[in-house]
Amino acid sequence: MQQINKPYEGLFITIEGGEGCGKTSVCERLAEELHKKGYPVMRTREPGGAPLSEHIRSLLLNPKSDMPICEKAELLLFLAARVQHLEESIMPALREGKIVLCERFNDSTIAYQGCARGLGTDYVEQLCDTLFESPDFTLLLDIDPEEGMRRKKNQTKKFDRIEEENLQFHREVRRGFLYLADESPQRIAVLDAALPLEEVIRSATEALEPHLMIKKR
Repeated sequence: MQQINKPYEGLFITIEGGEGCGKTSVCERLAEELHKKGYPVMRTREPGGAPLSEHIRSLLLNPKSDMPICEKAELLLFLAARVQHLEESIMPALREGKIVLCERFNDSTIAYQGCARGLGTDYVEQLCDTLFESPDFTLLLDIDPEEGMRRKKNQTKKFDRIEEENLQFHREVRRGFLYLADESPQRIAVLDAALPLEEVIRSATEALEPHLMIKKR
């Protein structure tokens, strides 16, 4: 289940999904559960997780920015933020043997920029695979985009630049995620994010357990 000869002792878990699927809540609860079991855990997010990456995040997501960002520039900014995030935060934690829980990673880039932005899933996936290690395991929180955006509106009155995209864009994002899940069923576990949070957490914990058992060896 884990990568062979990977350059770290930790476990790299990503939490993926469209807007309003509950990534932050699931990540927070999983971190709590893993801490209780005695695992060293680092929570992080993308774009972000390092000072430069957080600065790029503010450029990418600012809905009031008067600077246009074309599709390829957007893609490269996400990748630049990821390089710094990996170098400064993720890889050091993994080398220390920690479990890293990261909200969004390569799969989001492929779904959003490759599929929804129309740059091509193969093209974006190739860039991601060339530049970055794949996560050891991914939890995909799947939800109908209409329900996800309804949740998002109930949570906040302010949408970021990407959340402001139309419903069809978010449907394409979901299509991209489900395509990736079909392509990598051993790595990606699809969870029904429309269920109550406690049920989602239970399903996420069950899906993670085999990977935790490998880490204990």
